[in-house]
Amino acid sequence: MIRVLIALLAIGRSAAQLPIDSQLASEIAKIKAVDNHAHPVRPTWDNDKDSDYDALPVETMDPYTEPVRTRDGSGLALEASRALFGQASDYKARRKQLMEEKREGYANWVLDQLGIETMLANRVSMGPGLKAPRFLWVPFEDALMYPLDNKNLAAKNSDRKSFFDDEDRLLKRYMRECGLAEPPATLDSYLQKVVTPTLERHKRGGAVAVKFEAAYLRPLDFADVSQLEAARIYSGARATPASEAAYRALQDFLLRYIAKECGRLGMAVHFHAAAGAGGYFQIAGANPLLLEALFNDPKLRSVNFAMLHGGWPFTREIAALLSKPNVYADFSEQSFNNYPRTLAQVMREWLEVAPEKVLFATDAYPFSDQMSWEEAGWVAATTGRQTLGLALTDMMHDGEITRERALEIARMVLRENARELYKLK
Repeated sequence: MIRVLIALLAIGRSAAQLPIDSQLASEIAKIKAVDNHAHPVRPTWDNDKDSDYDALPVETMDPYTEPVRTRDGSGLALEASRALFGQASDYKARRKQLMEEKREGYANWVLDQLGIETMLANRVSMGPGLKAPRFLWVPFEDALMYPLDNKNLAAKNSDRKSFFDDEDRLLKRYMRECGLAEPPATLDSYLQKVVTPTLERHKRGGAVAVKFEAAYLRPLDFADVSQLEAARIYSGARATPASEAAYRALQDFLLRYIAKECGRLGMAVHFHAAAGAGGYFQIAGANPLLLEALFNDPKLRSVNFAMLHGGWPFTREIAALLSKPNVYADFSEQSFNNYPRTLAQVMREWLEVAPEKVLFATDAYPFSDQMSWEEAGWVAATTGRQTLGLALTDMMHDGEITRERALEIARMVLRENARELYKLK
């Protein structure tokens, strides 16, 4: 009996340690990917500074415990720099040289090095060097949910100390673009003069989706609040500041209104749905199951939703939610923070449930001088392809899929699912 048990354990251990099928790995490496989520930085070669890569930049946070894989000294940044910029002793100089040589073509060159055909760029605005069709815009819309006085909200969590100031500035920017200096007096006017025009302007500007970083600001449980109730809260707050509960109800209404408008305009709605940066990020509030009522809303059936970052640590919840007809998930951030074999276990569960709903993504982001968006993109893209190969190899080994089906799924995850979701040519 003991010998049988030892043999079974050995089988399980060897199966868990299967190397990637070489033929499959070779084919995966050739596929030009569509990156569902990233924060590319606009190429600058004249000391100009690009600050539009995030509405809520995380570098303003206090220090917090980083995942082991991405800590200083892990070697990943150096490996990525060597892969991208060669053996130059000063990779910063080489990066600057390439940027000066290629100028507006630099970001396209980076995508070529990463094997990415198209990157969805989460940015406040685009600009020179980040042009379609290689870069497609995904603007941030959280600011539209916060039209009232936000001073007291930051005090709830030290990680958020600058975030509501960031949202205030972005809302003022959106209002200026609408020709307004202050929020209108009524909710109807705010919707008609600020919210809808902003979304329509983003659509005209090339947006294929919009992004909510809401989990950094509040939990993701958005109730179904009537417009009449929301209007009462909005108008009343001009005389007396709204309570926290009342303000949250207004946010709930605005989120659903924005989502419905996105459905009308043909833009997908993206959510940060996973643990996030910061030592005091409210992880329970980012549980993707909190979004289920939104996904189930009959009024939002025309909206396609994408859960970014794969829900970690709620990865099985993501798998269950993929049963919703209009819900997708990517594994950005996980392909940066997690090791390939750890992520491969998650990936396999998703592929066994809904392979047509899984999206490749990197979350390429300018984390530091050593790990800017280029290096972060290389690490995540490399890990993502390794992860996909490991998951599909195990599925082939267990007789779940043929090699031909494995290659088909690889193409789906790396590009075809996103091409269909965003109607890319």
